[in-house]
Formats: sequence, structure tokens, C-alpha cells
Amino acid sequence: MGNKRVLLTRGAKRFGRGALAFLAGVTLLSSILSSAAFAADTTANVLKVTPVRSDIEIPAGQKKTVPVTVTNVTDGPILVKPIMNDFVAGDERGTPAVILDENEFAPTHSLKRFMKTASDVTIPGKQSRVIEVVITVPADAQAGGYFGAVRFAPSDPDGGGQVNLSASVASLILMTVPGPTVDKLVLTDFTVKQKDKASWFFTTPNDLNLTFRLENKGNVQQGPFGKISVKKGNEVVHEVDFNTDSPRDMVLPNSARRWDVPLEGIDGFGKYTVSATLTYGAKNQTIQMTETFWIIPVWVMIAAGVGVALLLLIIVLIWWLIRRRRNRRVSLSGGYGLRRR
Repeated sequence: MGNKRVLLTRGAKRFGRGALAFLAGVTLLSSILSSAAFAADTTANVLKVTPVRSDIEIPAGQKKTVPVTVTNVTDGPILVKPIMNDFVAGDERGTPAVILDENEFAPTHSLKRFMKTASDVTIPGKQSRVIEVVITVPADAQAGGYFGAVRFAPSDPDGGGQVNLSASVASLILMTVPGPTVDKLVLTDFTVKQKDKASWFFTTPNDLNLTFRLENKGNVQQGPFGKISVKKGNEVVHEVDFNTDSPRDMVLPNSARRWDVPLEGIDGFGKYTVSATLTYGAKNQTIQMTETFWIIPVWVMIAAGVGVALLLLIIVLIWWLIRRRRNRRVSLSGGYGLRRR
């Protein structure tokens, strides 16, 4: 019995030590993760840039300076390195994919070839500096669109100028060289959806979106704009301006862009028509789109089903009564014939 008590006491002590070690490990791990998250958060927010995007026009053979304001949001000074990059369309929602390799250019519409690298600059804590990006367009440059990005990354002067790319911020530049450009947007999708599911009818008017996709077949970026409206019969129940804010959402050459526009003002059973008229290009070309859909609540579908069932029942009943009458007449005619014999 005494041995059992000793064993139990030793086991309890070991369990307690193990539990304390486990709790200490969890606390240490949480501390490390919290510190890492805090470091990542503060590192990723040391700089701020304005404007986020510049839309400019430079004729062939001329140059222009684009000012970009970089703000140091920390308390201490930061040595900032400007980096010139090209970018392409990363997806169909307008996310740019920056080409990070300093020796690589975009296959077409490269603005990096025309951009002059600015010098490093030290920005004191809580202050801003205007960094000028010089763009020189060759005399033989073709008319059309060009796009690139200037990134600003903190660098460590004590570490041999090592650049912290994860904390960099970028300002996009979309340039147009005027001349005989090709303006061509092609509509490839125009659908009404509810929670990403397309249909010609819906049981509720909730969470309806108009989804449309435009593909740029031209050689210059396009910012289509216009109006989208929803009608029930001849009554306009919803109308909204599309892409009228500045700067407008753009469709880059050799790419496509997709938009989701919420549809509101739809409140009950009936047929609805959604239409859009968009304008783009130097000659104000237009794209017109129309799609119809129905809102059919469940109770309407049930009532219609019951109505159809009743109609079929009535038809079957009438057919049965007519057939019964015919059979009765035939039976009576046969009976008279037998009596006459």
C-alpha cells in the first residue's frame, strides 16, 4: 500500500511537471508567433505612396516627369530605394502582376524601357518626400498604351544596402502615346447570377449580380463607363453609374476584365430586363447589352404546380365521363338489337 502511494505521488509530480512544461511551451510559441506577426505587420506598413496610379499621355519624342510622394509612417528615418518594373494583368479582377526581375521586361507595352531610375533617398520619420520619375519616349515609339510600376523599398545601409522587398509599395503608371491607336473591346459574357450561379430564373431577389467580361483586342488600355439599369415592364426599378470614378478601372491590351455589379430594387414576382450601355475609346464607341430573367418565388411555383395538377385532373375527369357516356350508349344500342331479334 505504501509503495502504491509512493508511485501515485511520483506519477502526479511527473504529470504536473509535464503539464507545466507543456504550458510553458505553448506560451513561448504564442509569444514567438505574436512577435512574428507584429514584426510582419509593422514591416509591411513602413511606407505609403500617392498616387497609387497615374494616367499620363506623352507624344513620341518627348519626355515627362511624374511626381510620386512617398511617406515614412514610422518614427525613425528610412533609406528608400526606387525600383522600376513592368507589370501585366494578373487576373481578370484588375490585380496587377509586377515583374520583379530587374533584368526582365514585359513582352509588349513595356514602360520600364522608357523610365529612368531615380536615386535612393532618406525619408525622416513621419515625413514625406516627392520622388520624380522621368519618362522619355523615343521618337519612333508606336502609338498605343504602355504601363509600368515604380516601387519603393526600404533598404538597410548597415547591411550593404540590402532591400526589403516584402515591405515595398508601388505606384502604377499607365501611359498613352497618342496617334492612330486601335480601340476594340469585345463583350464575351453578360450574365445574371445569384451566388455565382447563373440562371434565367431565381426564387428570391437576394444577392443578384450582373457579371460581364470585356476583352481588349486593341493596343491601348481602355476604361469603359456608362449606365446599368433594371426594368420591370416599362418601369425602371434600379439604375447605377458604372466606372465613372477617377481613376477608372482599366482593361489592359491583350487581357480581359470581369466586373460584378449588384442588382437592387428587385422585390417580387415578374420578368426583369437588365441592360447596360458602355462607352469607350477616343471615338466614344458604345457597347449595348441586354439580358432578361424572372423572379419566381417558391409559393408561385407551388401554386402553379397545384394549378397544373388540378387542370390535368379535370381533363382526365372529363375524358372519363365522355368515355363512360359513349360506353353506355353502345351498351344500350346492343341491348335493343337483341330484343328485336
